[in-house]
Amino acid sequence: MSLAGAGAAAARKPAAWRRPGGGRVARRRAAAAASLLLALVYAAGLLVFLLGGRLSAGSEGGAAAAGGRGPGPAAVTVASSLRRRPRPGPADEKPPHAQPGSVYRSHLVFERLWPAMRDDATLAASASSLSASASWRRSMLMTSHYQNSGEPWMPCVNSRLTRSELPPSNGYLMIEANGGLNQQRLSICDAVAVASLLNATLVIPTFHLNSVWRDPSKFGDIFDEDHFIETLKEHVRVVKKLPEDVLLRFNHNISSIPNMRTKAYSSPNHYVQNVLPKLLELGVVRLAPFSNRLAQSVPLNIQALRCLVNYHALRFAEPIRILSDDLVGRMTKKSLLTGGKYVSVHLRFEEDMVAFSCCTYDGGWREKTEMDNARERSWRGKFRRHGRVINPEANRRDGKCPLTPLEVGMMLRGMGFDNTTSLYVASGKIYNSEKYMAPLRQMFPLLMTKDSLASPEELAQFKGHSSQLAALDYTVCVQSEVFVTTQGGNFPHFLMGHRRYLFGGNAKTIKPDKRKLVLSFDDPNIRWDQFKQNMQEILHHSDMRSIASRKPNDSVYTFPMPECMCQQDGMMLL
Repeated sequence: MSLAGAGAAAARKPAAWRRPGGGRVARRRAAAAASLLLALVYAAGLLVFLLGGRLSAGSEGGAAAAGGRGPGPAAVTVASSLRRRPRPGPADEKPPHAQPGSVYRSHLVFERLWPAMRDDATLAASASSLSASASWRRSMLMTSHYQNSGEPWMPCVNSRLTRSELPPSNGYLMIEANGGLNQQRLSICDAVAVASLLNATLVIPTFHLNSVWRDPSKFGDIFDEDHFIETLKEHVRVVKKLPEDVLLRFNHNISSIPNMRTKAYSSPNHYVQNVLPKLLELGVVRLAPFSNRLAQSVPLNIQALRCLVNYHALRFAEPIRILSDDLVGRMTKKSLLTGGKYVSVHLRFEEDMVAFSCCTYDGGWREKTEMDNARERSWRGKFRRHGRVINPEANRRDGKCPLTPLEVGMMLRGMGFDNTTSLYVASGKIYNSEKYMAPLRQMFPLLMTKDSLASPEELAQFKGHSSQLAALDYTVCVQSEVFVTTQGGNFPHFLMGHRRYLFGGNAKTIKPDKRKLVLSFDDPNIRWDQFKQNMQEILHHSDMRSIASRKPNDSVYTFPMPECMCQQDGMMLL
């Protein structure tokens, strides 16, 4: 056979031994292999994208947070990132289309900013001598940068009150105060004012056992009854209990005494026209409940009487005074780096406050369950009523959510208070305190509370009495150089007014605009320098509002000027 013929035969040979359908099988195998290869390539690409993006973000975030000085806590290995990353929750994954400031992500912002925050304090301490640094710290603890340009305000209650022999009493007035310490305080002050309007003899108020506060304290357990009666004797008659002959007329049953229910913020005329006739008829009337039952704007002498009660007659009971004065002294001694000056913070992050706010933090389903149970326990169905809409995101945007201890610490560090600042925290039992207080202590190691300043033996007599414990906090906060309020309520409102009254109308108070705060807390990519600028703008805005006179709808207990304080010819009440 020729070579050409042999080659042709060889070329024809494969076709001779192929099995029927063999070409189709090969094609299917090739398609399956291609599909598998594409799937592997896709999976590998997705893994690289996810892990590579996480590492890249971590490295850039750390460098930016430290101002380019090195990686931050987010710059971790792939293994540690996978190991440490918690299961996504509502606070970690911002819902699509959520408006800025809607979601609690402050813990993520803190993770990013902490290295820069720590380095900033270290650089500030090393950049100057100890004396210069201490001078800077004292400047942060001085009164507001925006001092009143006129004469300082001074208490002038004496000049606003007339002293004359009291006319015969029209009968006895009984009231029932409710709520916590300063809600009780408000009710007592207004009760004295109403007794004056009616020319009635006030019976020492009783306190309603509140389902939230659960404090069985009586008036004399919190306030000095004898001092209260003595201070008011030229303006309103006060007795400790109803006379026996009056009780006898009602079979010693207080509930048989007519209760004259009144609307919130009733005018003086309402009491004169509606309550006085019944008082004259029966010789005794009750007003219960009695909370915010007198208008904010009343005649000048009645406003001055309110201030006399609040700032002078309502002195705390002796056991409270003794320990609270000791706590102030101890706090001052622990503030040597700042010349004995300290910052006080009213922290409202107790379980009932978090529950009532209907805000959501970073606790996931456990937090939701605990808050649902707390709402049901204290308010029994109030939050489940038909038509009730709960919108945690809107609450946060509107500045209605209590600040966490972490957020308070970040805010103060951004405003310029460094880790040498002595901080007193006034609060009840913080919700999930081990978790939320740890970063605040990390930022402010010189943090104290009544529990750390006083021994367990000293506090034992006040345990289970929230109003008495609040009185200890109140006294330490009044005497602080700077007071920080983090949530509305009677405690900060009364405290701001008391500090204005004691310190010339202008004691430094930081009342942050939380609608602006949450925008900075919602940006995990924010740089430390930008965060500081935002906080200092909020501080500037707060300082601008430090001196203010009362407007028609304001409380005289928060704004004692001008009814109870004068800029000239002021007379200090001795």
